[in-house]
Amino acid sequence: MTAQKRTSINLEEWVPKTRLGRLIQEGRITSIEEIFMEGYSIREPQIVDALLPDLQEEVININLVQKQTDAGERSRFKAIVAVGNRDGYVGLGSGKARQVRTAIEKAAMDARLNLIPVRRGCGSWECGCGRPHSVPFQVEGKCGGVRVVIIPGPRGLGLVASEVAKIILNLAGIKDCWTRSFGSTRTVPSFAYAVFDALKKTYTLITPTDWVMR
Repeated sequence: MTAQKRTSINLEEWVPKTRLGRLIQEGRITSIEEIFMEGYSIREPQIVDALLPDLQEEVININLVQKQTDAGERSRFKAIVAVGNRDGYVGLGSGKARQVRTAIEKAAMDARLNLIPVRRGCGSWECGCGRPHSVPFQVEGKCGGVRVVIIPGPRGLGLVASEVAKIILNLAGIKDCWTRSFGSTRTVPSFAYAVFDALKKTYTLITPTDWVMR
């Protein structure tokens, strides 16, 4: 189940509770890049909305989960939501609630707190255009019993992936790549987080462009 959704958070009524939030409200931090370069952790979803006003949301999956208690069965909805600006930033989160709308809102807030930068490039030997349309090298992500490999593709290829992976890759700004998956791929939450883990690893490898001459 997929759907387009955008949750607006009223920034005018926002009262920051963290030091990072106060720095942003005072205008001392003006870009999302500064947060990751300085090593800050995002603990308020309003921080992402303030710095990425063009953020988009996609509902990836909604499930009904039941828990047996002393008073009987308790049913709640669990939602998986992805957020991104389609230009190098993506987040993935989950939320549970008795109502579907509340579960989606919780998952959207969690996705903002889990926002990560995605390194893009042209890692395909068939292309070599140098534009950031794919991933710069092959990356692999894991979650539970699912393993996903993202392989760089040439321009014009498109996304050779499942619908869930396409949603996350599109929100991250990846336009061309191949994907390979192994394990219980029908488990949508594990598969989505495996794709997210692969994108997170695009910044674990230091390339020559990251070398600093001293």
